[in-house]
Amino acid sequence: MATRQVTIDVPEQVFLAEKTDERSFARELRYLAAVKLYELGRLSSGRAADLAGVPRVQFLMELGRYQVFPFAAELRELEQHGA
Repeated sequence: MATRQVTIDVPEQVFLAEKTDERSFARELRYLAAVKLYELGRLSSGRAADLAGVPRVQFLMELGRYQVFPFAAELRELEQHGA
């Protein structure tokens, strides 16, 4: 799968407040973005898992840590189609 790199500036104070290093922070930020984009319905669970860098099943199983229902997108789709 082809990838692209995105660069963001993060104030040093954020690293100090989070007590983390750049690599760990980047990994967590990537995961949090995947969770939020999934929660908003902008990414499927498979694409969100790709962004998070984990298998889809693992991504779905860990959503509870972020208080996100793992099948919210599927429920929305069923509701829209009157099922």
